[in-house]
Amino acid sequence: MKITLIISILMAALMAASSTLAQTVKWDMANEYQESSIHGQAQQVFTEAASAASGGSIEITNHFGGSIGYKSKEHFDAVADGALPIANTSMGQVAGIEPMFLLSSLPFLVGNAGEARLLWETAKPAYDEVFARNNQILLYASPWPPAGIWARKAVDSKGALKGLKIRAWDASGTKTLQGAGAAAIQMSWADVVPQLTTGGIDAVLTSAEGGTNAAFWDQGLTHFSAVNYSMSLNMTHVNKDAWDALTDEQRTALMSAAEAASEAAWGALDTRVTENYSEMQANGITVVEPVPADFLVVLSEAGELVYTDWLEKAGDTGQKILDEYRAARTN
Repeated sequence: MKITLIISILMAALMAASSTLAQTVKWDMANEYQESSIHGQAQQVFTEAASAASGGSIEITNHFGGSIGYKSKEHFDAVADGALPIANTSMGQVAGIEPMFLLSSLPFLVGNAGEARLLWETAKPAYDEVFARNNQILLYASPWPPAGIWARKAVDSKGALKGLKIRAWDASGTKTLQGAGAAAIQMSWADVVPQLTTGGIDAVLTSAEGGTNAAFWDQGLTHFSAVNYSMSLNMTHVNKDAWDALTDEQRTALMSAAEAASEAAWGALDTRVTENYSEMQANGITVVEPVPADFLVVLSEAGELVYTDWLEKAGDTGQKILDEYRAARTN
């Protein structure tokens, strides 16, 4: 009887241990950008908070700089299909899949961090619906600081922009810059430094943050023209099947971690640009600010076609978001 009891106790213990092990989640998380970026740092907050809040049952390994082998433009389909369980994605690069993802990088739609967050909060229900239709759950967004033009000269006039071989991260930037006279092409972040090195491009549309993370001064870029083009978003999204396989407690832990990461990212905007400018100036970068108003008019007028094209694709949902955002911004 004693031996039978001992065996029963051991079997119960083994079954309990197996159940605990089965609930442990190990995910690889893709991010095309550097660990030092605002998105990388917020992602570190997310993964550490997820582990802590889940009692260690969620283990997420971060893969920064595209090291897992996927670029942002490939993330959305990879997460939908389950090839990646989770990813941090530059949304403008997947706007060809869903036009709603171009919203945050529409030209000159937001002028500061408060407006960028207001736009995100206004559009979040629409974003949630898009991810849901594609077998995914949206967890949080992290913003880019305002985008400008990195180049080997000041780009502060239509003449300076004319014919410039410049990279943009999405169709919005590409069309706007082309409309203003540049030889703009859309390019993934991982390809930027190699193309600068070989002369494939001479300039980059990105934030002070992006250029600082990549040390653009090492590629001979000496000027940053602060045109404040947009404040686009990265979003962190998870495969719905992987989400459904979690326990209720684990899902609660992930949402708590997402909130912590979101607050870390948006909060970092308050000081990030100042920190970037300080590092840029220490490395010999000339910050062109303010950019002449007449040049901003040229860029804004070139971007009008982007709005027309976007609304044709986004339809009534897109117009409703713009209307609600603009009404809230003026209140």
